[in-house]
Amino acid sequence: MSEGFGLVVRFTLHDATAAAAFDELCARTLEGIKAAEPGTLTYVSHIPEGEPLVRVFYELYADRAAFDAHEDQPHTKHFLAEREQYLAGVEVTFLDAINGKVAAQQ
Repeated sequence: MSEGFGLVVRFTLHDATAAAAFDELCARTLEGIKAAEPGTLTYVSHIPEGEPLVRVFYELYADRAAFDAHEDQPHTKHFLAEREQYLAGVEVTFLDAINGKVAAQQ
């Protein structure tokens, strides 16, 4: 499985107020992703059990070019600029797929 480019991002938020605002920012950003990014195959945010101030994003793109297109979108640029006020920390892990199962694009 040589196709696909992904990443996992772990965000640590300042407090519950920041977490709520961050979640709203994410929801607005997701609207743009759904509408304008056919190469974004999966974009999901998670709250790890027992960690209410942490969000983990799993993102899968058709390829590196699709990720680059995502990063160049106005809604993504807005998210990247606005998120900083809510964050106590961020960790990014880039992933190259070697095997697995991916849902077919529609």
